[in-house]
Amino acid sequence: MGMGMVSTVGLVLHPQRDSKEAIDTIVEWARTRGGTVLGLPDEVGRIDCSAVAVDAQTLVNKADLLVSLGGDGTMLRTMRLITGRPTPVLGVNLGRLGFLAEIDVEDLAPALSAIDNHEYTVEPRMAVRATGKDGQMVTAFNDIALVRIPGDGLSAVAVSVYGHPFVRYSADAVIVATSTGSTAYSFSAGGPIVSPTVEGFLVVPAAAHSSFNRALVMSADEEVTLDVLPSSGQLALEVDGAIGGHLAPGDRLTVTALRGAARVVRLGTTTFYERARRKLRVNGSAEVD
Repeated sequence: MGMGMVSTVGLVLHPQRDSKEAIDTIVEWARTRGGTVLGLPDEVGRIDCSAVAVDAQTLVNKADLLVSLGGDGTMLRTMRLITGRPTPVLGVNLGRLGFLAEIDVEDLAPALSAIDNHEYTVEPRMAVRATGKDGQMVTAFNDIALVRIPGDGLSAVAVSVYGHPFVRYSADAVIVATSTGSTAYSFSAGGPIVSPTVEGFLVVPAAAHSSFNRALVMSADEEVTLDVLPSSGQLALEVDGAIGGHLAPGDRLTVTALRGAARVVRLGTTTFYERARRKLRVNGSAEVD
């Protein structure tokens, strides 16, 4: 059996969920084709398998395909690891249904063969990148949020586009979300569901206390500046749901979009709309499926 396109598979694992069955499937699939499976030391070290432990840089340099085993959080972490590279990412669900993962564990063997035979498409996913005053950057595939810290003041943020002041929010949080992230924190704050094929990003206030409480939809080409106002409390900077730092009044973030920052493998099994209906129960009626 000759190798198809995939000779080196990189694994990214959920920190808790049991991924042994999936890993065994991938390792066996690679072994029969003379391929290699790589993983991160603290992840594959926990599991009895023949995946080779390498550092993150080697993983992204060497892998022809990255396989995320977990849920959407693991998938987002995998996408952040591979940001800016053309390496496709296959999401495998362990547990609850997600938006980003394409298949369940039992579909893994046929999925790998389909990929090897080039029978798949890749869906480019946009990221948002925020740069602080010190030049430090954070990149997110769902969202970057400026979140009030309990006991401190509100998140008071001025939004400018290309340096032109536009709106001011006072809220529990101000969320900058990709199309992908429209079904995450932004959705719970009342934002719209955005098709993943839309090239743009959202700015959404969560529980706005200001008279202006509407979300903004920005083009992927627009540069947005978020200024933390003097009336603001200290804020937590959340990147895809994890704390990525803190902001104080006077701090500024410059936000831009990165088109096609990651490429998600699609095998045509479900559409975004089917996943959204199941996950968000958007039937519009009270019936429970």
